[in-house]
Amino acid sequence: MSVSYGVPRPRPRRGGVAAVLARSRLGVPQVVFFVLAAAAPMTVVASAVPTAYAVTGLSGVPVAYAATAVVMVVFAVGYVAMSRHVVNAGSMYSYVAHALGPASGVAAAFVAVVAYNLMQIGLYGAFGVVAAAAASAVAGVGVPWWAWALGGWLLVAVLGLARVDLNGRVLGVLLVAEVAVVVLFDAVMVVADPAGGVVSLHGLEPSHLAVPGMAAILVGGIAGYVGVEATTVLAEETRDPRRTVAYATYIAIAVTALLYAGSAWAMQVAAGSDRVVDEAVRHGPELMFVLVDGHLPRLLVDVGRLLLVTSLFAALLAFHNMVARYLFALGREQVLPVALGRTNGRTGAPKLGSLTQTAIAGLVIAGYALAGLDPITHLFFWLTVTGGLGVLILMTATSLAVLVYFRSDRRGESRWSIAFAPGIALNLLVFILGGTLIGFGDLLNVPAGSAARWTLPGLYAAAIACGVGWAAVLRVKRPTVWASVGAGADAVIHPTALLRQETRR
Repeated sequence: MSVSYGVPRPRPRRGGVAAVLARSRLGVPQVVFFVLAAAAPMTVVASAVPTAYAVTGLSGVPVAYAATAVVMVVFAVGYVAMSRHVVNAGSMYSYVAHALGPASGVAAAFVAVVAYNLMQIGLYGAFGVVAAAAASAVAGVGVPWWAWALGGWLLVAVLGLARVDLNGRVLGVLLVAEVAVVVLFDAVMVVADPAGGVVSLHGLEPSHLAVPGMAAILVGGIAGYVGVEATTVLAEETRDPRRTVAYATYIAIAVTALLYAGSAWAMQVAAGSDRVVDEAVRHGPELMFVLVDGHLPRLLVDVGRLLLVTSLFAALLAFHNMVARYLFALGREQVLPVALGRTNGRTGAPKLGSLTQTAIAGLVIAGYALAGLDPITHLFFWLTVTGGLGVLILMTATSLAVLVYFRSDRRGESRWSIAFAPGIALNLLVFILGGTLIGFGDLLNVPAGSAARWTLPGLYAAAIACGVGWAAVLRVKRPTVWASVGAGADAVIHPTALLRQETRR
């Protein structure tokens, strides 16, 4: 049986290693706000959707986002089933550890730390540039991108140490505003002036999925959904993990699917199915604002541009919280330095995990600024694409872990949840992962001889190798720690031999 439920949990204590994060702070709405903020719907709609049209030259972008949502739902079935039996802020790495063993778990943990750090830090490039452009356009203020990036970095640092429910409220306000604007803009594009006076369903036709080049859009689509898998990272801090994680996961996927596919279709309706690619090439991230300009007050259009800035900030804060909790989980289990398992005695936030992520991000921002590197191409685009690859690796490993974990004991779950859906998800994700690795240089849009084609994905080969190697060291030097990898709060409470025995039954 699983030992993740029905066990008394000690309270976090000041100045030491806490067994748990703050309990019962989050309900379904707050968790949904966190994960949708990480998915950054306004950013994806305004930037990724026009880029997909422009780069691929295909008009099937709307149905591609819908198809990707189906992949995410199938993945989520087994993922949610696993969450009912293993509750750990380490999320996917703990699932891998429980099913595939400590060595695989530590390797997955290292991949997760690299991936989510890359996602979070890369977003500072876009945040700095977009904020600088908005300030220049609205107030005529000329401040370099890195100054805005550091301003956002400082605010994230402060909120990262605050109560998690306060973070949820901040993200909720920002998210509701950006979703409302996206829905309004979509309605205007479809109703006010459809191209040729006809609302066409061309972009939603399933036949587009068989068109050559569609695989590239599917890979980009997976990156757009990165963040919705983070419901389990917050499971320890929810009021009812069994129900909250399930509801929040499916709600997050449904909302993002409607926004992404709906907005891609609305842009096509407004621009015309035969013109949308050319318009995306011409206007880029401005496409949505250009298509609604003239149909809405200019002030409202400018508000939409400002909400793109807040969308990026919300994603920064959400990914910061994810990284901090992964580091906390690893510190609590003593896989990484035990100090990372300390929480803030007043707020229950993962104190040193948050400060560590803040320090890493600050150093990278400063390094890019001093080196004069392009914040969009080299910081935002390269790092977030590489971060998305890492999450895809984790999702693939997690689908395999679900199959193994339930192979001899259904534990009250349906066969659909623990066998059929995870099996389908594993095959789909392996296919997408293989295509991503083969065409990674094309995704980065770098020349054939560029070192970035292999050094960036090579970060995960290094992370896996380091994880397996460190797990081997733990097995020999610290067998108690090795035996408890992925156990979470139970590692502090239960004798590790019994724990490993029980979680393997």
